[in-house]
Amino acid sequence: MAATRVLLDTGPLVAYLNRNDRHHAWATERWHALFDPLWTCEAVLSEAVFLLQSDGSNAEPILRLVERRIIRLDFVMNDHRADVFRLLRKYADRPMSAADACLVRMAELVDSCQVFTTDKDFLVYRRKGRHVIPLLAPFA
Repeated sequence: MAATRVLLDTGPLVAYLNRNDRHHAWATERWHALFDPLWTCEAVLSEAVFLLQSDGSNAEPILRLVERRIIRLDFVMNDHRADVFRLLRKYADRPMSAADACLVRMAELVDSCQVFTTDKDFLVYRRKGRHVIPLLAPFA
């Protein structure tokens, strides 16, 4: 049986690195209970770097997590462009971010996965059209 792959969203990453985030304690507790690596995409990193920098922090902790391969960036959006665009169009009323679309696409590619998130939009998103995405979330 394959291990469950954990797909990392922006919220827990920022919360883990920012002690002032309202989800910091939850994210830190969950993070330490997980096995490396956590899988994500460039769009999540872009959002996380922006949010940390706008709060006066820097990107160095994220860079170190990627360099140490605790966070893996194997998803290439361009290779899945049609599917990511399909998701962005399908959920345009939310609106869905590029990061969320990439994570949903990643969840479509791996049967045994969980999205590590603080974003309730993942309660609405479906993989492969109609399948609920398993979540690791403070509200799940």
